[in-house]
Amino acid sequence: MTSPSDSGPATANPMWGGRFAESPSEIMERINASVAFDRRLALHDIRGSKAHAAMLAAQGVLSGEDDAAIQDGLDRVAAEVEAGVFHFDPALEDVHMNVEARLKTLIGDAAGRLHTARSRNDQVATDMRLWLRDTLDAVEHGLRGLQAALIAQAEVHAATVMPGFTHLQPAQPVTFGHHLLAYVEMFGRDRGRLADGRARLNECPLGAAALAGTSFPIDREATAAALGFDRPAANSMDAVSDRDFCLEFLASGAICGVHLSRLAEELVLWTGPAWNLARLPDRLTTGSSIMPQKRNADAAELVRGKAGRLAGALVALLTVLKGLPMAYGKDMQEDKEPVFDAAETLMLAIPAATAMIEGLAVDRDAMRAMAARGFPTATDLADWLVRALGLPFREAHRAVGRLVKAAEEAGCGLADLPLDAMRKIEPGIDMSVYDVLSVEASVSSRTSFGGAAPDRVAQAAAEARRRFLS
Repeated sequence: MTSPSDSGPATANPMWGGRFAESPSEIMERINASVAFDRRLALHDIRGSKAHAAMLAAQGVLSGEDDAAIQDGLDRVAAEVEAGVFHFDPALEDVHMNVEARLKTLIGDAAGRLHTARSRNDQVATDMRLWLRDTLDAVEHGLRGLQAALIAQAEVHAATVMPGFTHLQPAQPVTFGHHLLAYVEMFGRDRGRLADGRARLNECPLGAAALAGTSFPIDREATAAALGFDRPAANSMDAVSDRDFCLEFLASGAICGVHLSRLAEELVLWTGPAWNLARLPDRLTTGSSIMPQKRNADAAELVRGKAGRLAGALVALLTVLKGLPMAYGKDMQEDKEPVFDAAETLMLAIPAATAMIEGLAVDRDAMRAMAARGFPTATDLADWLVRALGLPFREAHRAVGRLVKAAEEAGCGLADLPLDAMRKIEPGIDMSVYDVLSVEASVSSRTSFGGAAPDRVAQAAAEARRRFLS
């Protein structure tokens, strides 16, 4: 009669069941399985395995015959994954075991030799770096496209006057092109953060094994080079436990999400009937099931909302990692879903924002009219008093405050306030003051580097095209 301990390995997980007398419970299988989401690593897992097998063969750890069989088998598995016919079995826990099990079905015992001198710990760390490296490149490319759309609109609207705001109140006139170039700079910093993170993640964990390295004579430099990494990770414990590269991506993604949200909020304001400064094409808006007149900027609202998911993904992984001792813990399986979700969110929100900027139709007259409201040339008047009359700026500031109050009481703008009324407040004012009181004059005077003068904006757009798109 067979004892329970004798029969255990036959029913336990075939990949690691030798130590156990019984199979995992149903709830253990469910909480332990990750293949539902880590399956997207399959092609990167295969790429890493091919490089590992080739290195083992070059070092004499694996025979040339086994290496050839493994390489061919992995190519066949990759073809099945690419064709969408590969069967991912949740009972095999993760993508690594699924690939290995399929490989064994295709080539037999040689598949079991592939796992020599590695662990799933260094294997998954490598897969995540390979996957995230490609993802960073895709997100960065998307942001470049968004910058291109913003720069193109900025070139068209270098001289289109619009109100500039502080505290969401009219402050000083700027141009629409100048406003859009601010976002070009923001997304440029996002691209820079992605590039910095990519450079730091480009170290290869393979060969760290479970945490302590391996006694086999492996060549980690060769594996790293084969996979396009700059170098092997220097410390085996850090190699398997590091998820800083995931955190950096999520932090960069959260900041980018905030930038996208700020742009989306302005699109909602600009295109709403209360402002009516611009219009989105019908293909990027939606209607209402009950109110026939509605034309909602839902694409912008959804982009705005995605910032919450991106910030949440960062907080989630920070919380998972904050108390983990060295080296690997199964908690780290929780890195994937936030990272995958953040990548998908960015790759949806960025093209949506790009499409809205490309399709945005600006009402120049409406922008110019709004730019004239709220005494936007008050600072220009104060500057004129300093230049023309030699007043200290604080004294000029007080005088202009009184002039604004007088214009407000008269129901007119500063440019329409009669000279006599101005002189009652500041006797030295003469007719030349009116040269600085139009919104066009105000904008044109902002010629300092980075300023809003149309010529400066045109130059800045050309420079942005060179810096970010060439």
